[in-house]
Amino acid sequence: MTGTFRTPSGGQIDRSKPVTFQFDGRSYTGFEGDTLASALLANGVHLVGRSFKYHRPRGIISAGSEEPNALVDISRGGGRTTPNLRMTQVEIYEGLNATSQNRWPSLAWDIGAINNLLSPLFVAGFYYKTFMGPAFIRKAWVWNKIFEPLIRRAAGLGNAPEQPDPDRYANQYAHCDVLVVGAGPAGLAAALSAAKTGARVIICDEGAAFGGLLLSEQTATIDGQTAAAWLEKTLAALKSHPNVRMLVRTTAFGYFAQNFVSLAERVSEHLANAPLTMPRERLWQVRARQVVLATGAIERPLVFPGNDRPGVMLADAARTYLSRYGVLAGKSVALFTATDDAYRAALELHEAGARIAIIADLRENPGEIAEEARALGIRVETGAVVCGTKGRLRITSADFGLIDASGEVGGVVTIPCDCLLMSAGWTPAVHLFSQSRGKLRFDEATGAFVPGVSAQAERSAGACNGTFSLAAALHEGTLAGHFAADPAGSAAPEIISPTVVGDVPISAGFTGATPHDRDSATVKAFVDFQNDVTAKDIVLATREGMRSIEHIKRFTTTGMATDQGKTSNMNGLAIAAQALGTPVPKVGLTTFRQPYTPTTFGLFAGLSRGQLFDPVRKTPMYGWAEEQGAVFEDVGIWKRAHYFPRAGEGMHEAVNRECVQVRKTAGMFDASTLGKIEVVGPDAAEFLNRLYTNAWTKLEPGRCRYGVMLTEAGFVMDDGVVGRIAPDRFHVTTTTGGAPRVLHHMEDYLQTEFTDLKVWLTSTTEQWAVIAVQGPAARAILEPLAGNLDISDAGMPHMSVREGHIDGVPIRLFRVSFTGELGFEVNVPSRYGRAVWERIWAEAQKYDAVAYGTEAMHVLRAEKGHIIIGQETDGTMTPDDVGLGWAVSKQKPDFVGKRGMMRPDLVAAGRKQLVGLLTSNPDITLEEGAQITQMSSSAKGTTALGHVTSAYWSGALGRSCALAVISNGRAMLGETVYVPMPGGDSILARIVNPVFLDQEGKRLHG
Repeated sequence: MTGTFRTPSGGQIDRSKPVTFQFDGRSYTGFEGDTLASALLANGVHLVGRSFKYHRPRGIISAGSEEPNALVDISRGGGRTTPNLRMTQVEIYEGLNATSQNRWPSLAWDIGAINNLLSPLFVAGFYYKTFMGPAFIRKAWVWNKIFEPLIRRAAGLGNAPEQPDPDRYANQYAHCDVLVVGAGPAGLAAALSAAKTGARVIICDEGAAFGGLLLSEQTATIDGQTAAAWLEKTLAALKSHPNVRMLVRTTAFGYFAQNFVSLAERVSEHLANAPLTMPRERLWQVRARQVVLATGAIERPLVFPGNDRPGVMLADAARTYLSRYGVLAGKSVALFTATDDAYRAALELHEAGARIAIIADLRENPGEIAEEARALGIRVETGAVVCGTKGRLRITSADFGLIDASGEVGGVVTIPCDCLLMSAGWTPAVHLFSQSRGKLRFDEATGAFVPGVSAQAERSAGACNGTFSLAAALHEGTLAGHFAADPAGSAAPEIISPTVVGDVPISAGFTGATPHDRDSATVKAFVDFQNDVTAKDIVLATREGMRSIEHIKRFTTTGMATDQGKTSNMNGLAIAAQALGTPVPKVGLTTFRQPYTPTTFGLFAGLSRGQLFDPVRKTPMYGWAEEQGAVFEDVGIWKRAHYFPRAGEGMHEAVNRECVQVRKTAGMFDASTLGKIEVVGPDAAEFLNRLYTNAWTKLEPGRCRYGVMLTEAGFVMDDGVVGRIAPDRFHVTTTTGGAPRVLHHMEDYLQTEFTDLKVWLTSTTEQWAVIAVQGPAARAILEPLAGNLDISDAGMPHMSVREGHIDGVPIRLFRVSFTGELGFEVNVPSRYGRAVWERIWAEAQKYDAVAYGTEAMHVLRAEKGHIIIGQETDGTMTPDDVGLGWAVSKQKPDFVGKRGMMRPDLVAAGRKQLVGLLTSNPDITLEEGAQITQMSSSAKGTTALGHVTSAYWSGALGRSCALAVISNGRAMLGETVYVPMPGGDSILARIVNPVFLDQEGKRLHG
């Protein structure tokens, strides 16, 4: 089709570059720079979708991200399918293929439209009442066979793609002094003002071009030049500043704590053939010192009968389509307004060649612009309303009436038109301000909620702040940008705001439902276009007892769709307030949740897809272990050697051999996955003192200490060995799975509770490869390699740390043991990990040492009664419960978790305690997780005393052994218990000390 509604000239499209695209299988032509909405309107297409509940025909209502109706599915083939995109933001390109949603078999003939005839059955809240009764509906077969399939078939608007998405999504973190959200007049003024101070500025806008309303402004001049010229000059000035980053097609969709703002950048969605190296979207995660919100305002629809028919459009949207795209919204246009600002749409359309059938002004006394319209021969009626519209798939006429002195509507006349524009005024876009936890206030002058008290380092400027004058918005933006960049105001001696001439003032407008001559109980005057919520639905909600706007929202579903109440909230509030006889501020305002506009899952996933969804992390010694035939297991996201089988060996044989050899001579173990955190600063010791249960201030450099970390509730959270490298430096180790949690825990307290301490935290898990050498020959293996280090028992006693070299490679050598044998842990920079491992391995072969895996490590530590966090603990165990009471300082006045441990339930008798278990039949190995009872399972009323936490066959003991947690376990040493099995039999076991081997600890010294 050709653009029958395209003006001969004008707009900001490139008319030299025609673009062919498809909508619902039909081919159309537009131009480069068109949106899908503008291109379809140029071709006379207003019907673009069906509403969610009633499947009513719907058309394009707006020109921005607030669009509730024009949602489409865009398919590029090969899994590149995206539903629920707004036509108003989709930029056309050659070959674009768009499909309308929520209809079958076609948009013009939708069988779902029968819902509109059945609408009396689907009033607000019908689903609450329907599915709560009558009784036959609640029967399983009725629900499973009838209602659930129907609901699932009807749920949602677009269809989720079934094929994998082949596109790439990028993620970038950024910091700036000033983040400006919105590049309209206020935002541009703010960014330029901030940039002049030298501050680092990021300015973003969800549109394809910066400018906001300036892109459509035809009458006002700024600093003696047209709005377009001033815009071009300002953009050039911003681009000249190296400290400014400008992001188009970028939506700020979430405002989080501490000025952390998430941005969604559409990088290649507008390109027909994007390079493979270019991401589809980019997630920006920005931390800003100050944020300037210049998000503008959203034109408010009028609520009148038939206001949802295709061809009914917001007045400013029609101006946008004309000025930016050279498109007439209609050729015979009517306007229903409550503001002077909307007249400009009629005047500009008139000048472009459209016939203005009538301007119906809800007010009795409009401004001077009404006389300007009359002077052009346009019919202007004041105190007038629209009582209804006609037309099946597009408006063909509207019924206009006059409000008399008593408030009744009469004198209704029908006026043909192919487009009806409406404007109830402007609603400040306060979504992001609300997300920031700022407090809104109701402004009586504008009749809208505007930013009140900020919760963060944020400033609002322009229309989003209730400032609708162009001159005032530019001034407010200039001030906001300057003081955001320099709160003291010292960076520039003078602040100069642009001068505006010819600005049209914007009045407060109207909220709520307009008067009409129809039956309010039956007529459909829509508040929420997408969810089919009418004025009578909101009134019904108040009759049903809803008083809070949040309850009304859920009962009616108004404001719950993709626009998050952008076009519906204020009208819904006003109707509810009138029905309740309560002022609007007392009814309240709904919560604006992230995201501001729908955001793709791909953006959030980023690179975390396929194999990268759960990344495989390998230690520097992984390749060596693989060459030795190791069998690997997943430990968190790490690949760790589970055991090293030899020819003919299964797991049990291999593990038994490894354990026996470690205790006989020596073994080497890859412990690189241990979490490692460098804690540095003059207050490092005090910091650890407050976080761990034991004392740290008197620990000498070169010594180590086993540390236990608790939650605030007093439960064991993590453990590990901590070495003091220098007076102001500690090397902290954590469990493999606990490293991120511990670092977050430390950062949380450092930033929120211990702000007086000068401490720096650095994750060094991947910086150090760790080689554990354990067994009686461990010292003999390392001595030839340790250079000048004295690693004798006297020179380097148990629980000490030294720094030195192996073959010139720097190391941190810890004398620690998780096996109970003489042990060392060699920490070496990761890039040298394998080389040093092979050097130690060559020496270890002189003593028939083995490489052992995680399973042998578990057996060796269990023989010594050493716990593993998450295996012997379950988030409810205190240090005393797991035999670590000795690690809790009695002298320290306080530490995290100390008060929690004092709670009566944590010191009460009967708590589960760590013990050992030996089965009466030494050949039986218990199952981990098995319950423990005092009587055999055949006895009635048997209750569980606890459960088995670890169970293994021990080559050193020549029998099985197990660790368990049992109520009053330490008091039951020597007693027998039962471990019921699934088959009904019970295994008899004796409670013993959890340290099965070398209780005196003599083997630690070799």
